[in-house]
Amino acid sequence: MTRRALAAEIAACCRRLAQRGLIAGRDGNISARVGSDRILVTPSGFLKHRLSASDVVAVDESGRRRRGRCNPTSELDLHLRILRLRSDVGAVVHAHPPAATAFALAGEPLACFAVPELIFLVGPVPLVPFGMPGTPELGDRVAP
Repeated sequence: MTRRALAAEIAACCRRLAQRGLIAGRDGNISARVGSDRILVTPSGFLKHRLSASDVVAVDESGRRRRGRCNPTSELDLHLRILRLRSDVGAVVHAHPPAATAFALAGEPLACFAVPELIFLVGPVPLVPFGMPGTPELGDRVAP
């Protein structure tokens, strides 16, 4: 897939997430590999339901902006860590689904059978201890 086509997919995915109530306003972010040394990410501070392909930012594996007029998401460290640690992962979608957020606030991982369809389709979803958004602490907690 070309960089332009992938950027369009990221923007479309942001709109679908917003339409389904899985993100609101400026929260949530997406990254995806494009080639061996480039990653496309959503920009920082944008209303995701209004995102266009031209707003998507290209960074290298160390997080340096290589293309785009905006800054990359403040969660870039989190995305880069996941993509570095898991070569089999092609994209990261960070949303804030209300049900998952409620489980997290209650301190319950989605490994319980409260949502059997999720367990069947996805498998257990571990609860990561709180890390301040946009900090290396969050990546430190997600990495394991």
